[in-house]
Amino acid sequence: MSNEQDNMDMDLASGISAFESKHFSQAAPLLRPLAEAGNPEAQYRMAIMAQNGLGMVENELLAFKYMKEAAESGLGLAQHGLGFMYMEGECVEQNGEKAIEWFMKAADQGLQGAMTTIGIMYQQGKGVEPDADKAREWFKKAGFDDVM
Repeated sequence: MSNEQDNMDMDLASGISAFESKHFSQAAPLLRPLAEAGNPEAQYRMAIMAQNGLGMVENELLAFKYMKEAAESGLGLAQHGLGFMYMEGECVEQNGEKAIEWFMKAADQGLQGAMTTIGIMYQQGKGVEPDADKAREWFKKAGFDDVM
């Protein structure tokens, strides 16, 4: 491994650590270059910071860009995050079909939260036609046997 790769790995670890410790103004400068270089872990965290104005000025376009790029690279948490953006109409126009599509991708990776959200969407008819059977099926996949 090259020195440059070692430095990128160190910046990623330091940036994630700062992010997890809620030191967003320290995390942003470490993660921004990595996010621009296409690192999905950095993109996901930069999206959250940009969406919520943590350690930087709130920027919905940047938040959506980073979340979408991280989701498209296969990061389950970002797929879940992008699903929420579409479901709630945050940073992007509300779109229930796209929300379900991204939640399904996250669910395929075993994210329990995505499975639960899909169940809630079917239970409440949020962005999809209400379907009690599908809701029950998704709650069961998420590990909840006695919901509904």
